Amino acid sequence: MEILVLALVVIFIIVATIKFKMHPVFSLTLAAVVSGFLLGLSPQNIMETMGNGFGKTLSGIGLVIAFGTVIGIYLEKTRSTKVLANSILKLIGLKKSPLAINLAGYIISIPVFCDSGFIILSSLNKALSKKSGIPIMVYAVALATGLYAAHVFVPPTPGPLAAAAILEADLGTVLLLGLVVSIPVSLMGYFWARFMGRKLKQEVAKEESDVQEEEGSNIKPFNAFLPLVVPIVLIALKSVANYPTFPLGKSNLFFVFDFLGSPIIALLIGVLLAFMMARKIPAEEQKQWVPEAFRQAGAIVLITGAGGAFGAILRTLDMAEIFNLTQSSGLGGLLISFAIAAVLKTAQGSSTVAIITTSAIIAPLLDTFGLLSITDKALAVLAVGAGAMTVSHVNDSYFWVVSQFSNMNVKTALRGHTLATLFQGLVGLGVIVLLYTFL
Repeated sequence: MEILVLALVVIFIIVATIKFKMHPVFSLTLAAVVSGFLLGLSPQNIMETMGNGFGKTLSGIGLVIAFGTVIGIYLEKTRSTKVLANSILKLIGLKKSPLAINLAGYIISIPVFCDSGFIILSSLNKALSKKSGIPIMVYAVALATGLYAAHVFVPPTPGPLAAAAILEADLGTVLLLGLVVSIPVSLMGYFWARFMGRKLKQEVAKEESDVQEEEGSNIKPFNAFLPLVVPIVLIALKSVANYPTFPLGKSNLFFVFDFLGSPIIALLIGVLLAFMMARKIPAEEQKQWVPEAFRQAGAIVLITGAGGAFGAILRTLDMAEIFNLTQSSGLGGLLISFAIAAVLKTAQGSSTVAIITTSAIIAPLLDTFGLLSITDKALAVLAVGAGAMTVSHVNDSYFWVVSQFSNMNVKTALRGHTLATLFQGLVGLGVIVLLYTFL
């Protein structure tokens, strides 16, 4: 009965998202309520469990999501994203410009949603193609895959933040290992772009008169990098300081890193640096930026909270007994996590929904899988992320952003972008397996 209930609610989430275009907040909440009733919980118990799950999930990451979104909006509105991209291009050079655009997309996608990042940076592809003589499809695939790599692995991107909260993983460890996993994944996209990009044909491009060149930015590269790099460094330092061996001891430096590296404080510092970056821009122009960021963040916060509520209902079950699972290896648990996320991603299109739903399903199973240490929980988060990028195709909004802004038809986008995300997911899983084996 319990297996049937779980299967039905997962199917409901997929059908509601695809067929009825229901917002994930409603589909996840309805799934939680229906699951509770079908599993025999009382109405009061359902409401209490959902409320506790919602609040517990958001207690540590609600402000982190909001602050991360503000940083992303400021980088976007000040056109600092292009400053960052051009800085990387200058560093790597025109001959390796596809690699530069891949890495630029990777860095920019940490605070900026990958859809927005592609729209902002896609105008660089045409200019770089003209200068270098390299086909524009190489740049399009390299940029899309670079953006996608950070999107599912590196906080403060909402997906890994949500998974870390639901699985109760240490955010600093997720960040450090996420960087280790996502860089090879991003480079896999670059190599695929170099291999396949030259074989892809672009549809008839827009007329030159239709393309409007954006104004440049007066932001200096150093100032553009600070709001992005400083929070990541602070969170990483906190994770190092709190490592079980306590390499810094309990000195004053430990307490400084422990405080400044807490995700809320680190991201708040990033927000202040973003404000300083934009200090020369008139206040009148900036007044709608923060409200816009909070509108974006609000949707992600609610989805994450609804996923936490759904997960809390599932935690009332003994999932190991239901599926007749005995104590198994952590490696098996990581593979199962990847597979569930990949099925959900492929079926309904949204990486964030796949990450949150999968995390809710596997959270009660971490003990059975033996994934209990700080490192193991972080790897579980990343295994879910790897599955949630496998694969991006026609039911994914990002697929259409990449194809439409690159003048690709569906067949071309499937060969270039979709196959790339398949190989990226598999590379991500491979790196996670290696980390689990040797850490």
